[in-house]
Amino acid sequence: MGISDDAVEVRARGWRRLAALHQLIEARLERALQAGHELSVVEFTVLDALSRQDGWHLRMAQLARATGLSPSATTRLVNRLEGRGLITRILCEDDRRGIYTEPTDAGRALLRAARPTHDQVLDEALREAGETPELSDLARTVVELV
Repeated sequence: MGISDDAVEVRARGWRRLAALHQLIEARLERALQAGHELSVVEFTVLDALSRQDGWHLRMAQLARATGLSPSATTRLVNRLEGRGLITRILCEDDRRGIYTEPTDAGRALLRAARPTHDQVLDEALREAGETPELSDLARTVVELV
């Protein structure tokens, strides 16, 4: 017994609306973070994920999960951020095979400077989405989750 055609269409419509909301938010954030801080959304996400951890560090696999990137894409991103002096890698004290990634002082300062931009643009994008009929219920749900 399969899913009815109506149920499939409802799910597909929901997915398209979710993708449209994501695109609207990500495009706004990308422009604002690049213009104001020379930082991409995914770079902000890395610094933000690290800031939410005790000790400000994560193993590379954890960082890949936090950013939704593949391990190889995470490595390239970390290399780029390390080259800019924003993060560093350190060996894990209890498992010498493990490598942690943590922000440098410059990375923490950039995150502090970029966070208000991120939060303001996110708020504005969700407000705009809330005024768009096909996105309003999703935007409201995102706001209510917070």
